[in-house]
Amino acid sequence: MTDAVGSIDMPDAEDEAQESKKKSRKGGKRGKKGPLGRLALFYRQIVAELRKVVWPTRSQLTTYTTVVIVFVVIMIGLVTVIDLGFQEAVKYVFG
Repeated sequence: MTDAVGSIDMPDAEDEAQESKKKSRKGGKRGKKGPLGRLALFYRQIVAELRKVVWPTRSQLTTYTTVVIVFVVIMIGLVTVIDLGFQEAVKYVFG
């Protein structure tokens, strides 16, 4: 059971003592490695994450690429029409 200040079972002084023990500890295995060891660890973590990626099949990739290209062409057309409209409006106003 807890209240607004802290745990009833564990006073605040004990909470602070446990936090200081955690903070005083060094970085463990990572803390002892040099810059090359940390770089190697980083590289291994990147490779491990890339193994988890679900890569799209060729047909999915073709579909996604087609959708993106069509969307970009539509947006280019829309922006072009709006730009031409503003151009004509400016010509009409400023003459």
